[in-house]
Amino acid sequence: MEVEVQLGDSIEAGEVLEIYRANDWSSADKPDQLLAALRSSHSLVTARFQGRLIGIANAISDAHLVVCYPHMLVHPDFQRRGIGAALMKKLQTRYHGFHQQILLADGDAVGFYEYLGFSRAGKTVPMWIYQGTEH
Repeated sequence: MEVEVQLGDSIEAGEVLEIYRANDWSSADKPDQLLAALRSSHSLVTARFQGRLIGIANAISDAHLVVCYPHMLVHPDFQRRGIGAALMKKLQTRYHGFHQQILLADGDAVGFYEYLGFSRAGKTVPMWIYQGTEH
């Protein structure tokens, strides 16, 4: 299976909402904000199979020291095929050498991100004000 992973690809509302809904992410309930957020990210990386969007990830950064990876999704029909790792490796290459690369991981995703070199952040505790429902 040949998947094209690309930084800076253009995205359309329908394809983005399809992948977010397929993963039960509540941000799909705010489509205008979701599209605006993804399009204004410091970096956006997509994975496509035969032109179809099957994976997406983004980064928010100060462009010098810190980068945060808030979203990384692969369509459920294409999971466990290395696509998520390819998306993250593209972003990690882009931000190689940054002082901090930060993300939040839960459930089965913890092991996946540990495989990519992430570790728990010492004694820090993730905190948020959250308006979603899936956590």
